[in-house]
Amino acid sequence: MKSKKIILFFSICTLLVSCHGDLDIIQKSAVSANSMWQDEGDATSAIYGLYNRFRSTFEYGYMYWGEYRTGLWTDGLAGQTSRDQVYQNQIPTNHGYADWNDLYTTINQANLIIKYTPKIKFNNEETKNKVLGNAYFVRAFCYYWIGRIWGDAPVLLEGFESDKQEGLYPERNPAEQVFKQVGDDLLLALNHMPATVTDRKLASSAAIQMLIADYNLWMYKVRDGGVTALNNAATAIASVLGNSNYSLINDYSSIFKDEGGPEVIFVWSYLQDEHTTGATIDWLVPSQYVSPEYIENPVKVGSHQQWCFYTDDYKALLSENENDQRTIVSFQTFFDDKKNVTFQWINKFAGTWVSGTRIFDSDVIVYRYADAVLFDAEIKNAKNDRAGAIASLNRIAKRAYGIDNFYPNTLTTSEIDALILKERMKEFAAEGKLWWDYIRFDVAFEKNPFLVGRENQQNVLLWPVAQTSINKNPNLKQTPGYDR
Repeated sequence: MKSKKIILFFSICTLLVSCHGDLDIIQKSAVSANSMWQDEGDATSAIYGLYNRFRSTFEYGYMYWGEYRTGLWTDGLAGQTSRDQVYQNQIPTNHGYADWNDLYTTINQANLIIKYTPKIKFNNEETKNKVLGNAYFVRAFCYYWIGRIWGDAPVLLEGFESDKQEGLYPERNPAEQVFKQVGDDLLLALNHMPATVTDRKLASSAAIQMLIADYNLWMYKVRDGGVTALNNAATAIASVLGNSNYSLINDYSSIFKDEGGPEVIFVWSYLQDEHTTGATIDWLVPSQYVSPEYIENPVKVGSHQQWCFYTDDYKALLSENENDQRTIVSFQTFFDDKKNVTFQWINKFAGTWVSGTRIFDSDVIVYRYADAVLFDAEIKNAKNDRAGAIASLNRIAKRAYGIDNFYPNTLTTSEIDALILKERMKEFAAEGKLWWDYIRFDVAFEKNPFLVGRENQQNVLLWPVAQTSINKNPNLKQTPGYDR
C-alpha cells in the first residue's frame, strides 16, 4: 500500500451556507461572518473546505457530465437506466445530474472566500494571494463546466449567507456571460497565485495556465473566440511546457502509481480515512464473481457492482497497437477458467488493496503534462504550423509506441487533427476529457452512434435543468429542446 500522510482537513462545508439546486432556498449559516472570518487560519481552513466540496461535486459528475456521453461507454457486468440515458444521450429532466446544486454550492463557498479574505490581515501577503488565487480558480473551473453543460446559467458572484438576501430566484444569464466570467476569474486567479506555488492538490500557476489553455481552445473552436483566444491558449501552454517542474514520464503506468510525479499538474486528492469514493469504484469487478486465487492476481476487484465499461469498439481502438504501453493501463482482460468467465477492468485510479479490502485512495488527475503537449499540437495545427504540431504529437507517440517520428511530416491539417483526437482517446481513457474533445473537434455527431442524424435536434449537446429546480424557481427556464 502506498504511504500517505493522513491529512485532516478542517471542513467548513457545514458552517457555510449551501445553495440548493433550485437556487431559491438558502440554509442559514451555523456560524456568522463576524465569528468565522477573523484571521488567516479561517481563510486557509476555508480553502481546504472549498476543495473538499469541489472534489465531492465532481467525483461522479466529472464522468456523467462529460465522458459518459461519448458513446465509448456501456454497461459493465450490470447496468442502470440512469447511466444508459447518458451513454445514449437521452437525458430526461429528472436525471440526477441535471441538478446543478453541487456546482453552485461550491461557487457559493468560493464567493464567500473572495468576499472576506481581502479584509483579513495576513502575516504574509503571498498566503493571502494563494487563498484568493485558489478561490478564483475553483470558481472559474465550476463556471467553465456549467457553461459547457447547460449553456445559459445564473452567474452568481455574491456569497449567500441568509435566506433574506436578494437574488435567491435568479434567471439564467446568457452563455456568453457565463464564459466571460470564466475568463475574468482565470485572469484574477493567475494574477494572485504566487509563482513559487507548485501544489498538485491545490491550484498553482501551472494548473491555472492549463485551465486557461483549455478554456481558450474551447472559445476559439466552439464559441468563435477568434485568433485572440487561440493566441491566449498558445501563451498559456508555452508557460506550462517551459516550466521545469513538469515533464513526461517514460513509464506511462507510473503516472497512476506514483502520484505527484513530474507529469501531474492538478489532481483531486483522495486519502484513506479522509475521502475515498467516486466514479472509479464502478469500473472494477465484484470480488464475489471471481475465483479466490485470481482476486488481485490479476483481477482487480472492487467494493460493489461493475456498473460500466468501455464499448467493444473503444477497446479495439485502445488495443490496436500491440506496442502501446497505455493499453494495459487503460484496461485489462483475464479469463477465469474456474468460473468460465472473462473479466475486464480499468487499472487507472484503482486505489489500493489492503487485507481483502479495496481502498479508493487514488488521486484523480485533472491536468497532466501530456495534456499540455497535445494541446500544443492542437494549437500549432490551428496556426498552420503542421511541423510543430506533428513534433508535439510524436512526443506522445514516442512514449506510447517506443518509435521515433511515428507520424510523418507529410500529414495534412485535417489528418493531424484526426490523429491528435485519436491519441487523446488513447492517452486519456477514463480521465474525463473525451466528450469535450469531441465537441471541440466537432465530431460528436460522427463518433457517438447515438447522436448520428441528430445534428438538427436543438441543444442535444447540452443538459436539461432539473425540473425540480424550475418548479421551485419560476424565473428559471428549461433548456430549449427539453421544454417539450
